[in-house]
Amino acid sequence: MSVTANHKTLRPLLVTTIILGVFVAAFLMYIKPSTSMIYELAKSKVSTVQVIQPNSTVVLVWLWPFGKTFDLSVCSSHFKIEGCVITADRSLYSKSHGVIIHHHDISANLSNLPRTQRPPFQKWIWMNMESPTHSPKHPGIGNLFNLTLNYRRDADIALPYGSIIAAETKNFVPPTKDKLICWFVSNWNQDHERVKYYDELKNHVEIHAYGNAFGSHISDEDYFSTMGSCKFYLAFENSIHKDYMTEKLYNPLSVGTVPVVLGPPRKNYENFVPGNAFIHVDDFSSPKELAEYLLLLDQNMAIYLQYFEWRRHFEARKTYFWAELTCRACDYLKRQKVYQAFNSLDNWYWGQ
Repeated sequence: MSVTANHKTLRPLLVTTIILGVFVAAFLMYIKPSTSMIYELAKSKVSTVQVIQPNSTVVLVWLWPFGKTFDLSVCSSHFKIEGCVITADRSLYSKSHGVIIHHHDISANLSNLPRTQRPPFQKWIWMNMESPTHSPKHPGIGNLFNLTLNYRRDADIALPYGSIIAAETKNFVPPTKDKLICWFVSNWNQDHERVKYYDELKNHVEIHAYGNAFGSHISDEDYFSTMGSCKFYLAFENSIHKDYMTEKLYNPLSVGTVPVVLGPPRKNYENFVPGNAFIHVDDFSSPKELAEYLLLLDQNMAIYLQYFEWRRHFEARKTYFWAELTCRACDYLKRQKVYQAFNSLDNWYWGQ
């Protein structure tokens, strides 16, 4: 057989082989996971593997608060809480001493709550840092939980939005001020009491207001420096409830600005912060009278500085969401190993 005849005979077979090879290669490329996919799978697998020591207390975050994740390994490094394993791995449900369930992420029909029977040693922890006004009721959860984690002082695990602690330095000096009154607001409701009070107050004194409602946005980078440049900050809560004092109070205290508060009564505030650290709108008969007092303080530095006397001994510390709440819950479970049940959540939280 000639060489030419060989080529003619082999050419169709060679073409067929090439086509088949290309098809197989394409098929393999199609079904083969990409490098990034393999990495993500490996990373996912590694991230869920946690070493649990025999004496560890395990707390399972069942629902990420508002979908926001956080570092699960900070209990020891940030809050000096040892012996805790915080996890979001639901396969550890049966080994978890506590299961934290964030109220606002519970579905209306309760379908995203654990379905497996609760182990006898396990406690379900109801976590909610919003006020009753902004917390929807869920029929059927009133007797589900063992513990409450909340800003209220009568919660099982009470953790307000901030705290007043011993000062590390005794010579605090307020930052330089170039504005009299400031207000940052994101949740604007024309019918709310705080908006009505603001609308009246601004008729008597200049207020630097920031937020979408005012067409003036404050970036995260400028938030605290801008607040610190104001002599007074309107710490007006979005609803008025017992113990409900949010970061609106603790942020100005921490940066050296005097908060003007609208919320629960003065006596309730004084359970949390010194009475000479803030000004309460209830101390005045009208927004006009409050404005006159703030203008007086603007002209009398000696009186104004009296609102910082407390800083000779104390300073304001803010609670870190959501990691600190979870770590404090674990610390509670470590110390309180007795049986506990909580009944009538609706009456306790929404009935007062």
